[in-house]
Amino acid sequence: MTGRPTELSRRTALRAGALAALAVPLAACGPGYDESPDPLQPLLAAARADAAAARALASAGKDADAAGQLADARAAHAAALKSEVDRLNRPAPTSAPAPPNPAALGDLKERLATARKQAEDLVGGLPRYRAGLVAAVAAGCASLQRIAPALGPGEDAPKVGAAPAGAVPPEVVDPLQVALAAEHAAVWVYGLVSAFLPGEFGDAEKSGAAEHAVRRDFLQTTLSAAGATPVAPEAAYVPKSPVTDAKSASQVVATAEADCASAWLAVIDHTDDAGLRTTALHALVAASRRGTPWRSEAGQKPVAIAMPGQNS
Repeated sequence: MTGRPTELSRRTALRAGALAALAVPLAACGPGYDESPDPLQPLLAAARADAAAARALASAGKDADAAGQLADARAAHAAALKSEVDRLNRPAPTSAPAPPNPAALGDLKERLATARKQAEDLVGGLPRYRAGLVAAVAAGCASLQRIAPALGPGEDAPKVGAAPAGAVPPEVVDPLQVALAAEHAAVWVYGLVSAFLPGEFGDAEKSGAAEHAVRRDFLQTTLSAAGATPVAPEAAYVPKSPVTDAKSASQVVATAEADCASAWLAVIDHTDDAGLRTTALHALVAASRRGTPWRSEAGQKPVAIAMPGQNS
């Protein structure tokens, strides 16, 4: 009699374990589970392939500095995308053939442009927490297009903002105010550095100041239409380091662009409005691309920020 209850207990435990094992796939296939392939998977596969290809070029001494920066940035993209893909655990799409190994850095130009466009195209239809991630990847690819002539130059983002589809959602008013404050500061910074930059910087300084003024005006109009009082500019701003020459001037401009990138990424994180997302994505990409050559002039490494707005 003493052996029987033990045997039944073991059978019960085994049966319970088997049911628990079955519960995982059953739960995964339950209500609300999306069995379609994860749209981030192609971005992940491309980032992995680009990182490996660029690392091979760097190891072979072919454009080693730019190839190394590209490899590091695309590896960062792959790591961030993998974390999100693994989190949802949706079915993987059919594997595409691996792209051919590049013989030179320029062979990665079209791959980088394609990755940027694929990411940009996805931003509008993703949930907020994914939209911000993919927008940062797109901006990172756009920045990488400016680290070497062989990879770019890439297309500049449109300068004119798209109006919200309807009323500005209350939850995005504060992020828009933060973006406006960043644009005010950027306009001021470009005015400050003009006295410290040589003549060959004139076009970049003027175009940067003009574009920030356009985005500032858009934000003021949008916030006023939403019934909010647009934040006013400060009388002056204090850079983290004194501006005394072209290098320090480039550094403060690069910082202003990174601040704008962070502010516009936060807008993407707080809205589902198609117009505002498009505007914020374009502003994020533009700030990231403008900041890259300024970081280069300032001697900052890496020249391109891998995930602009997230780790600016």
